[in-house]
Amino acid sequence: MSKAKKTEFRPDDFVVYPTHGVGRIVSIEEQEVAGLRLEMFVISFEKDKMTLRVPTARATEIGMRGLSTPDLVERALDTLKGKARVKRAMWSRRAQEYEQKINSGDLMSIAEVVRDLHRNDDQREQSYSERQLYEAALDRLTREVAAVSGMDEAGAQKRVETVLTARAA
Repeated sequence: MSKAKKTEFRPDDFVVYPTHGVGRIVSIEEQEVAGLRLEMFVISFEKDKMTLRVPTARATEIGMRGLSTPDLVERALDTLKGKARVKRAMWSRRAQEYEQKINSGDLMSIAEVVRDLHRNDDQREQSYSERQLYEAALDRLTREVAAVSGMDEAGAQKRVETVLTARAA
């Protein structure tokens, strides 16, 4: 079983890495680490100008996954239409939960953060940390929507914003 798992991802595939979002596998290379020969996925996160090397044997266990299905993207966008659910916990506690959701790499959880932290022009100001979390979640969501639907990020952002503003109306 584990042998089959290794070849699940191929060069040029888009993948989602939990703590970094959407990246593209540039290559699969062998590298010697502490005397062991390891096969590594070389993943490029172009927007962040970052390259990550992930051992192929551990990719799934780390939480790396393929892009969501178009169906899941639609469900995530539908989540944005829902009413914001804000717990009455202290901000530090909520912020921690939002961060965990963003770093889970789970598209539905990320969409929930966007929904819960989205502000319309007529609503109260966001604190700096709220804005940071909102933008991180929005960026992750937008990048995956773009990759799944084969559109550029600007188009994906417009699509997400349209859903968010329609909710407000």
